Amino acid sequence: MRTSLNIPQETLDAFDETWQEEGLESRSRAVREAIQEYIERHTDIETVTGPTVAALAFDYEHTLVIGELHTIQHEYEDIISTTQHVHHGEWCLETAFCEGPADRIRQLVYQLRDFDAVGRVNVMFLQPDPEVAAGE
Repeated sequence: MRTSLNIPQETLDAFDETWQEEGLESRSRAVREAIQEYIERHTDIETVTGPTVAALAFDYEHTLVIGELHTIQHEYEDIISTTQHVHHGEWCLETAFCEGPADRIRQLVYQLRDFDAVGRVNVMFLQPDPEVAAGE
């Protein structure tokens, strides 16, 4: 199936450079892989259930969103155990380590992704082995 996309030129240039350096045969192949990774990442977030541990990493433009991010972090203090923050000019990179119900962590991820000034939000879940969690 053919499709078209509107992508900023600098993003497309970086994408092309990346797939070519990796030795893929075509941009189409690279786009298929990128779409598959997107599906896996976003599907996985929906399938995790029960108590879990997660690491969230997100970048954002500091001046545009810092007050709202602090409010969100306080709203989710029941699951955020620690955060780490790095400045790089006007942009920041932050990690939040969370522990609690998967659905509560998922809500936090979705709220972070809803901010225009937040570039990306990546999440990695560590779900305990069911036998260990059950105390067997």
